[in-house]
Amino acid sequence: MTTFVDRVELHVAAGNGGHGCASVHREKFKPLGGPDGGNGGRGGDVILTVDQSVTTLLDYHHSPHRKATNGKPGEGGNRSGKDGQDLVLPVPDGTVVLDKAGNVLADLVGHGTSFVAAQGGRGGLGNAALASARRKAPGFALLGEPGDVQEVVLELKTVADVALVGYPSAGKSSLISVLSAAKPKIADYPFTTLVPNLGVVTAGSTVYTIADVPGLIPGASQGKGLGLEFLRHVERCSVLVHVLDTATLESDRDPASDLDLIEQELRQYGGLDNRPRIVVLNKIDVPDGKELAELVRPDLEARGYRVFEVSAVAHLGLKELSFALGDLVAQARAAKPKEEATRIVIRPKAVDDTGFTVTREADGLFRVRGEKPERWVRQTDFTNDEAVGYLADRLNRLGVEQELMKAGARSGDGVAIGPEENAVVFDWEPSVMAGAEMLGRRGEDHRLEEARPAAQRRRDRQAERDEAQQEFDDFEPF
Repeated sequence: MTTFVDRVELHVAAGNGGHGCASVHREKFKPLGGPDGGNGGRGGDVILTVDQSVTTLLDYHHSPHRKATNGKPGEGGNRSGKDGQDLVLPVPDGTVVLDKAGNVLADLVGHGTSFVAAQGGRGGLGNAALASARRKAPGFALLGEPGDVQEVVLELKTVADVALVGYPSAGKSSLISVLSAAKPKIADYPFTTLVPNLGVVTAGSTVYTIADVPGLIPGASQGKGLGLEFLRHVERCSVLVHVLDTATLESDRDPASDLDLIEQELRQYGGLDNRPRIVVLNKIDVPDGKELAELVRPDLEARGYRVFEVSAVAHLGLKELSFALGDLVAQARAAKPKEEATRIVIRPKAVDDTGFTVTREADGLFRVRGEKPERWVRQTDFTNDEAVGYLADRLNRLGVEQELMKAGARSGDGVAIGPEENAVVFDWEPSVMAGAEMLGRRGEDHRLEEARPAAQRRRDRQAERDEAQQEFDDFEPF
């Protein structure tokens, strides 16, 4: 059964925002108490947070679909809906978040570091929040926005100072077990180590972490063996240690050729050329191993490597090795630039930035793209005539109609608001035809075939008053 997973595809869905409520206050002797519809609650976010107690992505391998809760709808009596609860997903330290195309979205290093993988939808405004001096009793509310739905890839890259690399059964697990308190599985067959092992080493005043990376073989950078899956765990390490087996029983292998092959795989993987290297000749407790180590050491030192002869079994040469690694780690830490406090950068929008674009497509359709127009369309209840009129009013104030006219749109042309896969398409009829005399009441859309009953009654009463006034003016006494 799989116990370690360092790469998963995660499907996350944030919560939807709750719908606003359209309600009128009703009380005895107060038939028109005014609008009192509450706002909808915000949908919950999906947040990835580094947790030091988590060491694998196994949970997300078995359950890759995660969803936050939705916001509650608003209610009458000015009662707002409850916000959805955020879904916090713990991930190991060193997790990299990528999109499906392989672009890095976040690099989560350090306890408590978080990233919002999916943003919850906004709650819709109730009719109490939409009321104004000219729209005293709105008969509609805004819908809640849907939450984001994302597919992300999580990759775990071990956070360690030193990485032990080498062939399978070279003694890396034995070495980390004697240098630190780590207790990895140790056996005399290849690919004993199937997961990276971490240990903490104290060398004088320097404390550093060391990682035992599963064995590499020729072709690892192209996916052969286990190398490709675990080469990513070497990326964050400051120092690389080549563990070479001086007591191998394979006749076609020797420490120098093993070093050349592993270095070739590291070069093909890329990004590791600037890391300092140390060569460890292991298993010198074996008589043939001691002789072979003394034979190849001058050649390796001539190449510029610092060479240490050790025996993990007999505990030979370990103290010198641990202090040498501590010095290299201290140098690497000192060379890193000091972390500065995060600077808040404010980038105000340009004065002439409308926040949307209008483009004409090949088929003659005009497409409007922008955060505000697309959000307003998602929040509009198209079964409510007054809500449609409110949308038209907002788009007109934003300047969408002016831009459509500049782009050459005429009455009856098709206009789409939003992306191709989720757009609202309608036949455009300008709300301003000749001038101010064509403007209707706020919250009403004269393009609709049937007016609202209340509005029609007001017009009828006004027409009756005008006719009565005209008759009075025309009356001539005897």
